[in-house]
Amino acid sequence: MKKFITLTPLKKIITLKKLIQVCAIFFSAVFADAMDLPSAEAKLIENFGSNAAGEPLLGDVWAVEGPVFASDDGELIFRRNTEDDASGVPSTLGTWLVIDHADGILSIYGRMQEDSRPLQNNIEKADVIGFAGNSGWSKKEGFNFTIFDRKERRWVNPSLVIKPASDSRPPSVQYVALRNADGREVDLSINRSIRQGRWKIIVQAVDTQIAYSDNLAPAKIISSVNGSEAGSIAFETFSSRDGVLMMYRNGLVPVSQIYGPHPAVEAGEAWFNRGLAQLEIIVEDIVGNARRLQYRIFVE
Repeated sequence: MKKFITLTPLKKIITLKKLIQVCAIFFSAVFADAMDLPSAEAKLIENFGSNAAGEPLLGDVWAVEGPVFASDDGELIFRRNTEDDASGVPSTLGTWLVIDHADGILSIYGRMQEDSRPLQNNIEKADVIGFAGNSGWSKKEGFNFTIFDRKERRWVNPSLVIKPASDSRPPSVQYVALRNADGREVDLSINRSIRQGRWKIIVQAVDTQIAYSDNLAPAKIISSVNGSEAGSIAFETFSSRDGVLMMYRNGLVPVSQIYGPHPAVEAGEAWFNRGLAQLEIIVEDIVGNARRLQYRIFVE
């Protein structure tokens, strides 16, 4: 059985702000502890929201060898091997399959080994659905794991629907800078003096839950100037609007406004008046560990 996925339109009109605010609560309430990781032995090397040369990753990338298990009960609605001739299917996924869970939630498993074994349409949690491989755009054994909500037409951070691993370490902040309209960038670890005007706030931060990866996106970045919020990024969902990939930063904005070819993201924007200004950066991981940095800036 081979089926292509068609996305269904929104069935309810929900205000944007309310939709984003309840997103984490909704998924936690409905799916918390319902889904399992597809492999208990796998190592997370890149996660939802990680910067992939200017584009955010829409799922998690795991390194492992061996079987991959269904994260929850559901119905197998699609499977494709790399040898299949299917026009328009993303080649980056290699061999991949899709399981439909309740309420339009899909789990997608990519980069698997070629597999000709028949699978039942009805899948139970922990069923072996294939084996980790290196099909698609990958040189390492492993698999991609993505969750898509086709009711709301958005990709969902898997950490919102799967209980995260125990973690007591706050994220790490490697770089904080200000960039003006002329493209001048001031590294705040070197220089704390700027001219009056509007500046973009640039932050490079990673989740430090795992020592062997330096490309794990945090869950949230909040920036404020003199106590007023200048930007709040939530790495919770990505949505497609008229072919443009969007994410939340004080409202839905194109990811191109946040991601660039560099590891840092544009976390906010603020006007700096002459005198002393205080910039605060708060970075949180998925379990609530936070790193807080403050900078006193002299504005000429």
